[in-house]
Amino acid sequence: MAYNPKKHHRRSIHLPGYDYTQPGAYFITICTYKRQCWFGDVVKGRVRYNHLGSIAYSFWQALPRRFPHIELDAFVVMPNHLHGILIICDRANQIQLDNIPKQEQFGKPVAGSIPTVIRSFKAAVTKRINLMRSTPEPLVWQSNYYESIIRIETGLNKVRQYIINNPLHWEIDKENPKYHTSEKLDLNLDF
Repeated sequence: MAYNPKKHHRRSIHLPGYDYTQPGAYFITICTYKRQCWFGDVVKGRVRYNHLGSIAYSFWQALPRRFPHIELDAFVVMPNHLHGILIICDRANQIQLDNIPKQEQFGKPVAGSIPTVIRSFKAAVTKRINLMRSTPEPLVWQSNYYESIIRIETGLNKVRQYIINNPLHWEIDKENPKYHTSEKLDLNLDF
């Protein structure tokens, strides 16, 4: 059966035409495959990582070593997802990106872009977990991720608080597989 790119094309979640190498703050959420709780548990409002959670945590912390133009802000690895703020520093501190396209296309990643950073993180964590488990399966991450461009300082502070408080709200988090109540948090994260 021939490959049909129209049939297999995923809808992009990125802002059309936006330069994801541009300096700024980006709120990232990455979910595990089928939202399985791979990384530990939350006990009394604190995340307790298992070995896999420690891998995800340490690889996120290592992103600035691999991508020197990236700074980490608040982040948390939850049992089945990760929230984090990545900051691309001003272009003076950035890797040389002048002569390359700024928009991602299938099979043509943009060096230093947010999608490339996330793709690298997910691949590294998956590889380490699968090596540790001596298996090429199962999948660790969902195929995509969520990102929002944080445009104002008050928005940045709201997102930081959301991330910091995420473990405290795990019992009523819609990402928690044990979540059975209709009560939802109204976080009003307009940024």
